[in-house]
Amino acid sequence: MNVLWLQASGCGGCTMSLLCAENPNVFDLLGGAGISFIWHPALSVASGDEVRRLLAQVGAEEIPLDILCIEGAIARGPRNTGRYQMLSGTGRSMMDWVQSLAPLARHVIAVGSCAAFGGVTTAGGNPSDAVGLQFDGTHAGGILPSGFVGKGGLPVINISGCPMHPDWVTETLLMLADDALTPADLDSYARPRFFADHLVHHGCTKNEFYEYKASAKELSQIGCMMEHLGCIGTQAVGDCNIRPWNGAGSCTRGGYPCIACTAPEFEEPRHSFTETPKIAGIPVGLPSDMPKAWFMALASLSKAATPDRIGTNATSDRVTIPPTIRTPKK
Repeated sequence: MNVLWLQASGCGGCTMSLLCAENPNVFDLLGGAGISFIWHPALSVASGDEVRRLLAQVGAEEIPLDILCIEGAIARGPRNTGRYQMLSGTGRSMMDWVQSLAPLARHVIAVGSCAAFGGVTTAGGNPSDAVGLQFDGTHAGGILPSGFVGKGGLPVINISGCPMHPDWVTETLLMLADDALTPADLDSYARPRFFADHLVHHGCTKNEFYEYKASAKELSQIGCMMEHLGCIGTQAVGDCNIRPWNGAGSCTRGGYPCIACTAPEFEEPRHSFTETPKIAGIPVGLPSDMPKAWFMALASLSKAATPDRIGTNATSDRVTIPPTIRTPKK
């Protein structure tokens, strides 16, 4: 299976994350499944004329294009010419290349939230008029029309995240190689459901504090960060805490709130990422699938029942009071 990977308007962080795939590493894993890169700008040896020839061969369908991966948003400016970002040496914009190559591909993958929805590239007024492949933020239709499907019958597959987890890319590629990904396996934003059917909240190491609404007040304290520090892991899709990066890490495990980087328009929340918006002292961003009145009633009961250990530890940067282990009576 041939993969062509192009990097558009972004930081390259998704490629860096992909290289963190381990046990086995990304090269052994994909190679063992018969997946090879026609070209990747950071991983391939070919450059210059060699790449231009490869792209010409793909465009002429002399080299089968099984999967087209795009990393980064697509700049449409100025005035919808796409010339803010040219594919070096080709005389053509990245926008032109993507629009011409996508219909030739069996599958098209947007790697990361920039490619999927516009992401960070579109923040701050979006001076380059950047957009995602098949979404413009939450709105269907990007550089490709909303009704676009690849030759394999799927829309653009959005492996969102900033960056995405390396396993989300490798698992998607392996499923496509095995012809095991169907439209039913994608959610409403065309994100693979194997990670999008989970919440970041699932498996979070701070869940005991969440249950008692024992909240951290400053970053790196070990309490729950939803009430004061902007964490929206109860609403954000992703299995980040079920299979953490490098087997051990995630944003919340590192003491930073989840900012829902797998979601469209996460990049401009209209408040600080580490601030929880409130109305009359009640957090606005409550779990999306629970009535607010129920949540507040449960929260009041939970706070009243909070053990001293949990309440004290919540505002500490380490365990101050360990659990009491009751020894059985002889």
